[in-house]
Amino acid sequence: MDGDGVHRGTVKCAAWIRRRNEVYALLAKSAHRSSPPVLQISSYDPNSLSLSPKGEYVCEDGDPICIAVHPSGDEIVCSMRNGVRLIEFSDVETGIKFVTKDFPVLQGVGLQKCLSFSTDGSKFASGGEDGHLRIFEWPSLNVLLDEPRAHKSFRDMDFSLGSEVLVSTSTDGHARIWNATDGVPLQSLTRVADEKLECCRFSKDGTKPFLYCTAQHGGKVLIVVWDVSTWNRLGHKSLSRKPISTFSISHDGKYLALGSHDGDIGIVDVKKMELIQWAKRVFLGTQISCLDFCPTERVILSASNGSEVTVTKLNIRDWKEWQIYLLLLGLFLASGVLFYAFFKNSDSFWNFPVRTTQHHRPSMGSFPGDSQSVDEL
Repeated sequence: MDGDGVHRGTVKCAAWIRRRNEVYALLAKSAHRSSPPVLQISSYDPNSLSLSPKGEYVCEDGDPICIAVHPSGDEIVCSMRNGVRLIEFSDVETGIKFVTKDFPVLQGVGLQKCLSFSTDGSKFASGGEDGHLRIFEWPSLNVLLDEPRAHKSFRDMDFSLGSEVLVSTSTDGHARIWNATDGVPLQSLTRVADEKLECCRFSKDGTKPFLYCTAQHGGKVLIVVWDVSTWNRLGHKSLSRKPISTFSISHDGKYLALGSHDGDIGIVDVKKMELIQWAKRVFLGTQISCLDFCPTERVILSASNGSEVTVTKLNIRDWKEWQIYLLLLGLFLASGVLFYAFFKNSDSFWNFPVRTTQHHRPSMGSFPGDSQSVDEL
């Protein structure tokens, strides 16, 4: 710690943790001067977009490399320079609490570069620097897949929305699809000549089964799209001229976030596949190492090599469910007022003007041959 009590170590990776009605930022920080490497939990203030440290866990196995948070927010897996730890997290009344748990399945297996929980929390995957892929059931840790030669070395990975499929990319530009339930490889993704696939994310909206990958090809930076149901390559689009270092997708699947090597952040509208926001120099000339969409609002948590974290607000106005219902109610009331006004001012059959003086109705005589008059009936 520095004199002000704040840990100044470089943020290696970061992620949001959602527990009940609270949202925290998890920051994995390297050692700094006399301070050890730590996992730091910070509370989030949506009004000021600020983070306030609340608790720390000392990483005894060296600087953190990557982290994965279980969807429940109760467990954290952290890959460190000299090992992997499973940490139980809780926010009790007395403060933030960390408890280290036994995690023998990844002890002594070498440096792990990628960690990921499935969307429903039932599976966990780990990709090593040596290219070894492991997929486990959670929390039993039964082995579903153990493939020592999955890649040359891991670059990125992601589970599909249904948690049945895993995609992984390699540092040499290849990408492979794995059946996470049966524990078997499915196929390699198609690439054009000299194309290098890098970051990967599955769609999250539940209606469009797509896979998005960032790619380098001939000096161009592309987002390539595959149909998950057939694994046919649908096409690609160039949205940035700057190499992409990290990639993320919002929890509702509507937006992608691109982090560049020189500190810029781009936001992509998935429906239109257009760049709708580009924040320049969020970090001054340093590579963005991670991006994570907040689960409760349109902000992004980002970290950079050699810098602290930043919370960036998206310039997007989304209609919330209660706002849509309020709009419909307003339209219904407005239509009622307009109809009433039209009714009162129209010259219709049902709203003819009333005369101030009216003649009495003349009495009607008897019909020929009728012994009674109408008035007598």
